[in-house]
Amino acid sequence: MTSETRTVGHWIGGRAVEGASGAYGPVTDPATGEVTTRVALASAEEVDAAVAAAKDAYASWGTSSLATRTSVLFAYRALLDARREELARLITAEHGKVHADALGEVARGLEIVELACGITTQLKGELSTQVSNRVDVAAIRQPLGVVAGITPFNFPAMVPMWMFPLAIACGNTFVLKPSEKDPSAALLLAELAAEAGLPEGVLNVVNGDRVAVERLLEHPDVAAVSFVGSTPIARHIHATASAHGKRVQALGGAKNHMLVLPDADLDAAADAAVSAAYGSAGERCMAVSAVVAVGDTGDALVAKIRDRAEKIKIGPGSDPTSEMGPLITAEHRDRVASYVAGAAAQGADVVLDGTGFTVEGYEKGHWIGLSLLDKVSPESDAYRDEIFGPVLCVLRAETYEEGVALINASPWGNGTAVFTRDGGAARRFQLEVQAGMVGVNVPIPVPVGYHSFGGWKDSLFGDHHIYGNDGVHFYTRGKVVTTRWPDPEDGGVDLGFPSHK
Repeated sequence: MTSETRTVGHWIGGRAVEGASGAYGPVTDPATGEVTTRVALASAEEVDAAVAAAKDAYASWGTSSLATRTSVLFAYRALLDARREELARLITAEHGKVHADALGEVARGLEIVELACGITTQLKGELSTQVSNRVDVAAIRQPLGVVAGITPFNFPAMVPMWMFPLAIACGNTFVLKPSEKDPSAALLLAELAAEAGLPEGVLNVVNGDRVAVERLLEHPDVAAVSFVGSTPIARHIHATASAHGKRVQALGGAKNHMLVLPDADLDAAADAAVSAAYGSAGERCMAVSAVVAVGDTGDALVAKIRDRAEKIKIGPGSDPTSEMGPLITAEHRDRVASYVAGAAAQGADVVLDGTGFTVEGYEKGHWIGLSLLDKVSPESDAYRDEIFGPVLCVLRAETYEEGVALINASPWGNGTAVFTRDGGAARRFQLEVQAGMVGVNVPIPVPVGYHSFGGWKDSLFGDHHIYGNDGVHFYTRGKVVTTRWPDPEDGGVDLGFPSHK
């Protein structure tokens, strides 16, 4: 650390709060390897303070009018739009992704803010009149109370925006625990919410590590927990929070497959594979990390992918000519490289080896080049594990049925894609493949904001997907009211109604 190192704390009760635990973690610039910021790591007591602020705010925010909530959200959306460049620069500085990727992240987060602005239609209830004599039944949805979000490093602005705008639009108050590796974007999101008029305590941010996470999972005043991260942690989050009586949506890891059929446009498939595998340095749960080439398409497809991958410019995210940036930490870079180093011994053809790559003038950055592994065995480590880096595995299948069986045998079921000109084959694929999100000639099928995002199998723990209709249902609970009122003819106060007796 240097004398210029920043310190970031928390956002509790509508204001910035310095860390009180005495524990701090380093935040590095991935392009240089230098520590630029130290982040306060919250104690259990500091988490309690954030939850208490949220609970106090819920007393009024939970009963506030829809007009009040949406007016704040419309103002918030305008501020986010005006400050999107600033948000993107923070993301690049701490995560390392190139500026265009960072701007795209902000744009996808804004989709959910816009969905939250229209929450009035999402929260409309149902009414059945005269279900019996003078009896009406209404169904309404009400907020849960204090809810929490635990978000990953790879999308430090977008994933938080997948959670808290809908939660607060539904009338809840929120405690966010962002990744301690790149915390600054989340704090700016909270500051802008306050500037938009969000009352104190409705949105709180506590930075921290496992101590903060475990306290949120067990806190008696937290009604629900949203999580995005790796599968082992998602499983733990779901089990622990559920054991403490909380509603949980925990999105885990992935090994997303792209099935390329013999009739596919191989140029389009290669373009898609390169962008989906290597975009954002492969650090995204919707990255395509496994291409399944069917029939005799493999050799030609691999050659086209290689030609395109070799032209990708890797460099600092702040350089507008860079197309891919560094990985988040040196430790993660080394872990990703280990899969490439061991691939040949497990039967793969190493077509491109990105290990040992560096950028002149930035030699201490967390650099790795693009790796392409062909004829990968389903039993190999490179295929079985979620690598979360710019490593693309190509597997071969003789038939469509063999390719689908390979995909369905994976323990993950986040997203998948098929490339084909055959509508019948595409229709079969979307019905037969076991994954929560499917693309047809679309490599990364992330749903738009008014649909819901979520996988199957070990990619999701809990019953609700995130954002869209599922998000609204997750952050509310239903109530059914059955009503019977006496008719004025029955007596009581004379309201001037004529009698028909």
